Amino acid sequence: MVFTFQPPFWAGLSGYVAEMSSAFLCAELGIMPTARHADYLGAWLCVLREDSKAIFRAASQASKAADYLLNFLRPVEAAEQSMADERSVAA
Repeated sequence: MVFTFQPPFWAGLSGYVAEMSSAFLCAELGIMPTARHADYLGAWLCVLREDSKAIFRAASQASKAADYLLNFLRPVEAAEQSMADERSVAA
């Protein structure tokens, strides 16, 4: 295991990445979020202003996390579509 030092705010930035991922997933899946994503993400603005590239790194990580999770859903959607196609042919 390799340990690399991260600036102090990066330790907490994982929560920001997770929240942004959650917002991306809700948007992609058409889920009306009950959490207040915008308020939580907005609270990080002062931290992100210290590092002008942090928002881009966080958004990139959040997008990768959301895509990773959505890839588990795609085989299920394909199977459901296949079953629906078979039913329509049989009908």
